[in-house]
Amino acid sequence: MIIGTAGHIDHGKTSLVKALTGIDTDRLPEEKRRGITLELGFAHLPLGDGRVAGVVDVPGHERFVKAMAAGAGGVDLAVLVVAADEGVMPQTREHLDICRLLGVKAGVVALTKSDLLEALGDDWRALVEADLAALTTGTFLEGAPVVPVSSRTGAGLGELKTALARAGTTLPERPAEGPAFLPVDRAFSIKGFGTVVTGTLLSGSLAVDDAVALLPAQPGGRSGPFRVRGVQVHGQPVARVEAGQRAAVNVTGVETEDVHRGMVLTRAGELPETSMLDVELTLLPAAEAPLAKRRKLLLHLGTAQVEATVALLDLDTLAPGETALAQLRLQSPVGALVGQRFILRGSRALPGRGATVAGGRVLSITPPRRRRGASAVVRPLLEADAAGQVAWLLRQAGYAGLTQTELFGRSGLGPKVLARTLELLGAKGQVLLVDREKRLYVSHDVFEGLRQRSLALLAAFHEREPMREGLSREELRQRLSAQLDARLFQRVVQALVDAGKVESEKDVVRLQGRGRTLTLGDEAARARLSAELSAAGLAPPTVTELARKLGLSPEKLQELLKVLVAQGTGVRVSEELCFDANALTALRERLVAYLREQKEITTQGFKDLVGQSRKFIIPLSEYFDREKVTLRVGDKRVLRRG
Repeated sequence: MIIGTAGHIDHGKTSLVKALTGIDTDRLPEEKRRGITLELGFAHLPLGDGRVAGVVDVPGHERFVKAMAAGAGGVDLAVLVVAADEGVMPQTREHLDICRLLGVKAGVVALTKSDLLEALGDDWRALVEADLAALTTGTFLEGAPVVPVSSRTGAGLGELKTALARAGTTLPERPAEGPAFLPVDRAFSIKGFGTVVTGTLLSGSLAVDDAVALLPAQPGGRSGPFRVRGVQVHGQPVARVEAGQRAAVNVTGVETEDVHRGMVLTRAGELPETSMLDVELTLLPAAEAPLAKRRKLLLHLGTAQVEATVALLDLDTLAPGETALAQLRLQSPVGALVGQRFILRGSRALPGRGATVAGGRVLSITPPRRRRGASAVVRPLLEADAAGQVAWLLRQAGYAGLTQTELFGRSGLGPKVLARTLELLGAKGQVLLVDREKRLYVSHDVFEGLRQRSLALLAAFHEREPMREGLSREELRQRLSAQLDARLFQRVVQALVDAGKVESEKDVVRLQGRGRTLTLGDEAARARLSAELSAAGLAPPTVTELARKLGLSPEKLQELLKVLVAQGTGVRVSEELCFDANALTALRERLVAYLREQKEITTQGFKDLVGQSRKFIIPLSEYFDREKVTLRVGDKRVLRRG
């Protein structure tokens, strides 16, 4: 587990960590010179029961609360440090607010500098304890042990360690089977090894030789995949680090200057970066005013901090102490995890407690931009079980669907739970496996929507163009969505065919029983066109000549020619020539008989057989080649075998 200190500046957090662990977490020269913690510090503490806790020491000064928030993001157990000679101070309150908003579940109050209590008197101690009781009422520290301790004399250190070990037994385990997620709080280089990143693994596990990525990707830089060369926990090499442990991870393939606090180390391909988050948001009871429906605040998520526009989904204002659904629209992308806790800070400090104003948890990591009133879309996530969460994600994904790997990252479910959930939803017909190789799934609701849209598009097409035999498959797919997966589209068409709703012939799709429908005027024009081609025999007018002769527009004539071809009374030999089918069949029979007897035919011989000019001879000879009746050999043609 991870133990984190919290409390006001100069209340003895770093001295307490050093007294407990023997490790001085002030590592910067400026920290030594000024005697205050400016950056996160790290140590480890054996608890006496076989467990070793990671310890994160955080700055107390208001200017460095951003570092405190970065450290508290992975804390399981908080030590609220309050100096006996000063009692509760502004950063004491803000740090407790931050721990509450970040979901810390348990902790202990350390009353430091307890060696001064005797001189301060019983009345002062009673006043400090009353302030602590008032401060912790309604928080995870209500009723928690208050342990007097002195880093100078060592008094109370054993009792504090015992209280921490006891509090730690109540903690839930981190999700070890979820996506690997390590917010980076430090990055440095070791000669001969390269880049090392440190942080608390909030979810999943990482092992030597794993392929990993860093989110968000840097402009012009690589986000991965990189390779894990080595892992250390509490300074000792290990093969694997599990959720809830602090780790140093040696990553090859990335330069140290390309890594910074705020990035997330995750397994390659498991998680996307995002600039939008659906969240459940709580405004602190101490907030001076309600939160407006749209407000810019500073988001602290893991070790990242980024400006965010907070958009309430269904409220005009959020009152102090209340909770609502909102969307965070970020100025720059981050790596985020479903269920991850965050805080929001303003530019102005609240009286007596700092600038933290709100916080909450992430519900969805890659949502579309939500419109006002979209809370009904997001609300199901608040109470969703595994099946409800997966079904929701697939509905939100729409036509694109999600692969099993993408569902793993966006749901945070373990691989076994996710596989069982998909199997269950598939058996109920609520999801469809579209591509077995990619493991691509779509929601049944989305699939049914595609079916209904396809029928509507085909109906509109037949109404608009009654003389066409149907819509090409590709045109229908494009009208549904240019990005629609080809296998999903094939499944949609096949489902409609199986249901007797549509007919599919070669590359054309049409509604059952629909297709070419001619008006009385069109039927008359078709009859005149058929008679014209029949009379012309093997010397038909060109398409242009036919349109002029029959008084039809080029578009109308083309549609009528398609009708004749579909009905089998016309044959399109070239772009400009359409022949009467009976005349062409008779010519074919004469040509085959000639070749069976003579074995071959020259261009002049074919011209004599047809009895027409080169204007018709060349297109006809090429047509019979295409139809595999004849095969050209030099200047002659022979009968194809079979």
